This record gives sequence, C-alpha cells and structure tokens, in this order.
Amino acid sequence: MRGRLFFLPVVLLAAACSEPVFDGDWSTYGQDKGGMRFSPLTQITPENVNQLEVAWVYRLRPPGVEMVSGGFGFGGQTIPEGARRFVQSEVTPLVVDGMMYISNPYGRVSALNPVTGEEIWSYEALTSTRGVEYWPGDAEHGPRVIFGGQGGLIALDAKTGLGVPGFGENGVLAGTGGSGSSPPLVLNNMIISGSANPGAESSEASSFGARSGIAEAQSNNMIRAFDVVTGALLWSWSPLPKEGEPGYDTWASGSVERQRAVHLWGGMTGDEERGLVFIPLDAPDWDRYGGDRHGDNLFGTSLVALNAHTGDYVWHFQLVHHDIWDFDNAAPPTLFDIVHGGETIPAVATIAKAGILFLLDRRTGEPVYGVEERPVAASEVPGEMAAPTQPFPLKPEPLARVSMTLDEIAQLTPEHTEWCRNFIEENNIGVGGPYNPPGWNRPTVTFPGTNGSVNYGGVSYNPQLGLLYVNSQDLGQITGIGLRGGERTLVIDTSGAGPGENPMIPYEMTGVLGRFKQPETNMMCNEPPWGSLYAVNVHTGDIAWRVNLGVTDSLPEELRDTGRPNLGGTIATASGLVFVGATDDSRFRAFDGRTGELLWEILLDAPNHSVPVTYLGDDGKQYLVFPSTGGSFLRDPAANDALIAYRLP
Repeated sequence: MRGRLFFLPVVLLAAACSEPVFDGDWSTYGQDKGGMRFSPLTQITPENVNQLEVAWVYRLRPPGVEMVSGGFGFGGQTIPEGARRFVQSEVTPLVVDGMMYISNPYGRVSALNPVTGEEIWSYEALTSTRGVEYWPGDAEHGPRVIFGGQGGLIALDAKTGLGVPGFGENGVLAGTGGSGSSPPLVLNNMIISGSANPGAESSEASSFGARSGIAEAQSNNMIRAFDVVTGALLWSWSPLPKEGEPGYDTWASGSVERQRAVHLWGGMTGDEERGLVFIPLDAPDWDRYGGDRHGDNLFGTSLVALNAHTGDYVWHFQLVHHDIWDFDNAAPPTLFDIVHGGETIPAVATIAKAGILFLLDRRTGEPVYGVEERPVAASEVPGEMAAPTQPFPLKPEPLARVSMTLDEIAQLTPEHTEWCRNFIEENNIGVGGPYNPPGWNRPTVTFPGTNGSVNYGGVSYNPQLGLLYVNSQDLGQITGIGLRGGERTLVIDTSGAGPGENPMIPYEMTGVLGRFKQPETNMMCNEPPWGSLYAVNVHTGDIAWRVNLGVTDSLPEELRDTGRPNLGGTIATASGLVFVGATDDSRFRAFDGRTGELLWEILLDAPNHSVPVTYLGDDGKQYLVFPSTGGSFLRDPAANDALIAYRLP
C-alpha cells in the first residue's frame, strides 16, 4: 500500500453510533471527554472552506518579553537580550461561554475574546504546552480554569483569572505535580493529573534518576485525583506496581523496585457513564536499554483503564513489550462505538509512537479485531533481552513504515540517493524491522523512530461517517549502544534521554546518532511517503483511504509530493471536513473526510504543531484557531508567535 492512494467503501452508520451531545464550544482538549475531536458545526463546508480568511491574530509573546523554552514541556526562564526570540506553542485553545482559554509558552495563562482575539485577563504561570482544562462549576461555585504548573495544580476563576480561594493556597495546590506537556482531565468533578516527564523540566538533565532518589522518583510517577472544589486528594495510582499487584511479575527479580520512571505525559480521556479513565503511559526509563529490567515491564508503553472514582486498576493493554525504542504511548486515547458482528461495542482507540493502531473494547481491553504476537529481532547488546514477540492487530495494518530494506532507499535525486547509500555503508547502519533493536557498537535504524509515527497528536473521529483520522510520519531513528565514554557522533536531531547516573546501566548511546536523513537537504533516506493522512473505517477495521501529507519545497515540482514529518493532530467536523497542520512545510490544510481530497491549503510563517479547534462565536460565525510558531521535537526553529483565527467572509 505504500505510496499509493486507495479507497475502500465508507459505511454510513450515524444512526447506529451513540454520539455525545455537543454545542458550538470546544470545552476540553479533545472536544468531549472521550477525545473524539469532532465538532457538530457545519457552517464551514467542503464547498466554501477555500474562502476562509484571517479574522484575528493574537501575539503570544508579550511586548518586551524575551523567553526560551525550558525543554519539551514547561516554558522556561528569562534570557539575555539578543537570545532566541520565539518559543514554541502546541496549545489547543478551549472556548466556553464566550471565552477562550490558552496556555502561553511565555509563562502565562490567558483568556481571550474568541471573536476578536482581545485579551481579557492573564495569569503568570509556567504551565503545560498543550493547554488547560475547564470545569463548568456547580450551584455554589463558579467555573474554573485548571492546569498543572511548576509547583502544583492551579485553579483560576474562569471569569476573572484570579486564584480560587479554598483550593490550596489562593488557587495553588502546591506539590501536586501535573504534566509538563498535557493538561489534566476533569471528570465527574475530579481533577485527574499525572506527573511531569522529568526530562521536560530541564533541557540539560538527561535522566530523572541522575537528580533524584528512587523513592522520590517513583512518587512523582503517581496518577492522582483531586476534588475539583477543595483540592483534597481522593486517590492515587502508581504505574510502577508493588509486590502482589498486577504487573509486578513482569519485572524480573523485582527490578521494578529500583525503576525510576514510567510516566504519563500524554493526554487522558474518560468514560463518565462507565466511570473509567484511560491512562496512556510512556516507556520505562532508560528507554534504549532494559538489561536491568528483564521482562515485559508493565505498565510501560501501555493503556491502562482505572476506576475513575477509586483509582483501582481495571484492565490494561500493553502496546510495546519491554520498550527499548522510546515508543511511548503519548497520544490521548479516543472513545467511540464500533458496530461489528451485529453488536455495538463501546471502543477505545490507542496508538503509540510505533504507528500501530489498536481498537479495543473499552469495557475489557480486548481487541475488537483480534491481535497476534509476531516474532521480532533479538538484541545484540550484552545483557539485553528484547521481547521475542510484539503485539500486532489483525486490523488495521500499521499506519506507518515499521521496517526497511536496502532496496527502499529514496530515489528522488541521484545526489540524495548517493549520499544516503554512502551514509549507510560508511557507518555500517543496520536496517530491518519491525522493532529493529539498537545495535551494539554500531548504529541501526528503527522505524517509525523515536519521534514516532504518531506522537501527542493522536486521532480524531467522525461518528457520522465511522471514520477515524490520523496523521503519521516515517522518520527513522539511528541508535547505537556502547560502553559509557564511547565516542558520540551526532548526525542531526538526536532524541531521547540517556541513562544518567544509574549504576545498573553500564552503557550509553554512542556512535552515529540522530534522524535517518540528510541534514543539508532535510530529506529522509527512506523512500517516500514521509508523511501521511489516514482514514480508518472503525466498523470494518480497514483503511478507507491514505494520502500524502506535506511537500518538500526544495524538490522539482513534479517530485514535491513526498509527505513530510509532522507533529500535531487532526480535527473533524459534521460537514465532513478534516483540518490538520502539523507538517514541517509550514502548511495548514483541509481535506474531504470522505475521500481524502485536498480542499484548502495555506502557507504559514511557521509550522503549526498543535491540535486545532473550531467553535461558534457569539457573532454566529464558525471559527478555526491554531498557533503558528514552529519549534517541536522535529527541531524546526521557533520562528513566530502567532495564534491565528480564520472564518468565512
């Protein structure tokens, strides 16, 4: 299927699918608590989308403020005059009751007028890059904006931006953590929050273990629920199981007791009717070598369902066993119904960086279309015991490249092909896969790479069409393992932390490291497509269509349709549109959700690496809003500070 556009019939099952009731707002990160990212609005259509024009632009960078990101998560510290001017934003604004709420990478949370873009209030805080959460209030308490900041969870009066009395100290619940990447989840009047990925808090620290004792590190892994009114702790759950708990025996010789990290850094979703919260978890730390943690290592790179009222474990599904590829489960899971075999199945979709989509029964965690364990390559690193098999769903097939042969080197230009062949041969780079493990004293390339086919962007879903949409990329990662102190030759854009000062790990990444591409041209060495947009029919498990996403501007026009690396996500609308930015070619696009036809494309001043939003303004017009800043795990420069709104004339 690679490189081809193909179509399967779309089954219209709107009447058979249960749908949440929506209005014109966008009141939580995923639009609804189940994260479908679907808007009921129909004012912008496939016929008029190409008429969209800029309604307003809000500048994220306050006048006179020079700041720099403190890593992948929290915005950081003020820097001297002349230093880097712009900071990345991955924000997904919330729009509720005539107010827009955003987290700002320049150290603030702000409320805007969603029709004009004018600032209403601003609160200084270092907070998550992807947004905030909202609680509508009750008979006694007004609505609140809630987010994780350095120092704890924060609750603000949604109308005034002032800290809420009675919630911690003037709205700050100190010492409660909170993800440095994604907002918490408000579910059933509880705030559910995970710890920050420690690597997000410091660009210089390579491992939390190097800066913290094991007990403290494990405490900071906890998933916690707090009362939304008082901030009282209601329950906590650890992704690192204790003896006698489910998952403990998947860590050989009790190695979980000296393990520092399995984090929640992606977004959560919840099933309010069934009282379940779904937790996507990342790889164990260190995520390139597991010789100190033999076994499958639950709940690393897993989706875990917890009882939202008690925090009790309900079920899990592990997407990657014994993760040594940094294939985190970082995207919010998405909830919807599947009609299959004459039954309506409440389902959850989850996809890790490995690019393999699992459609599960959200009551039990059982795969709807079956799953099989397939043999994968063994590791050659001394002491390592890679998992002998990995799970693959019978449907759908992987939504990204998961392996490569030497016959699949890019053939776009003779010069690029020659560079890539020489690069592979001169550095003895091992190809293969799926789940090609890091090499011993030599590099190997793994697809789709540590940046993931799908990172935090996840999926969107149109319940009227039964189609799930996901943008993915094929950006391989070169990794080699050697003894500490070995020579490291960074090619470009290395990703992921080293083992820090953990005495149990005698190795580190060495040799040629980085993305599998030619730095000078920013062209990948594997044949295109390098970026794709997929639609999956969830009622059959089949891929309905796939198109290339992104262009390589440096190539001749007839060769530019390569697809590009992308980070960010899609949204879907009831008019049948799919909106997505994400690509490093600085475009934003709209597609026909039924066929994959490109309907609208604009060139931005900087890439958009967020999930966009659409909403109905008080003026009766439908708006589309997203940041255009650049800056991401793709290492494109942060080159702008715009939050842009579009609407029809």
